[in-house]
Amino acid sequence: MMKRVLILGSPGAGKSTFARKLQSKTKLPLVYMDQLFWHANKTTVSKHELDEKLKRIVAKPAWIMDGNYQRTLKYRLPKCDTIFWLDYPTEVCLAGVKARKGKPRPDLPWIEEDEDPEFMSYIAKFRTVQRPILVKELQKYPNKQIIVFHSRQEANLFLHKIR
Repeated sequence: MMKRVLILGSPGAGKSTFARKLQSKTKLPLVYMDQLFWHANKTTVSKHELDEKLKRIVAKPAWIMDGNYQRTLKYRLPKCDTIFWLDYPTEVCLAGVKARKGKPRPDLPWIEEDEDPEFMSYIAKFRTVQRPILVKELQKYPNKQIIVFHSRQEANLFLHKIR
C-alpha cells in the first residue's frame, strides 16, 4: 500500500497535476518540492535549509512528494515506498510548460508569465542529460514499487482505477 510516494519526471510532464489527483484519491499529505525550494520573489532557500526541510518531511509516516530535484534523491528515495515516473516525450513536456503559462498553480509560489529559454533548453535536453541519471538512481532501489507512465493517458487510466 502506498504511504510514501515520489512523483518524478521532466518539468512540464504534469507531476503536480498527477500529484493532486493522486492526493484526492489517497488523502495522503502532498508536498511540492518547488514550494520548499522557491520563495515568491524567485529566490531560493539554501541547500542546507532544503535538506533539513526534506529530512523532517521524509521522516513522517505518509506523504506524496512532487518534484525531481535530483540532488535530493539521496534523502527521498530510501524513504519512499512507491515511485511514479512520468517518462513522457520531450514535445509533451515542452507543450505542458507552454500550456501553464499565465495560470496560478498551487505547486509554485508565482505565476509563470514568460517563457524562460534556459528552462526550455533544460527540458529539451532532459531525456539525454537528466533521464540517464534518474535511471541510474532508480536502479539502486530494486525493491521499490516503480510505476512508469509513457503518456498522460496511461497515468489517467491508473488514477481512474484507484478507489
